[in-house]
Amino acid sequence: MKAGFRHLSFLALTAALLAPAAVTTRAAAQDDKRQDDKRQEDTQRNDRDQSRVYDRTHKDYHDWNENEDRSYRQYAGQNQQQFREYRKLDNDQQDQYWIWRHSHPDGDREKPRDDQDKH
Repeated sequence: MKAGFRHLSFLALTAALLAPAAVTTRAAAQDDKRQDDKRQEDTQRNDRDQSRVYDRTHKDYHDWNENEDRSYRQYAGQNQQQFREYRKLDNDQQDQYWIWRHSHPDGDREKPRDDQDKH
């Protein structure tokens, strides 16, 4: 009877000591999966939206959104270029666009601000 009790006690103590490690390992695996899913989702969104692009000439970043896409299409039309996706342009062509873009700001930036209303 004593031998059976020892074995049972040993198994209970082993299970009690290993349980936290098993729970931690499972939680870490779930967390890793969540992080991998988020990374993949972010990559897909960035591939789809191409949310930020670097302007080498002016050394700044620009958000690529509908407004920037509209400006790029306007640039291509004004320069009689066949439309190609921005990310497929070579570095020189991208630099030319940003030079043009900085000299053609958005409409809301072009308008001078009047701090005082003139009556």
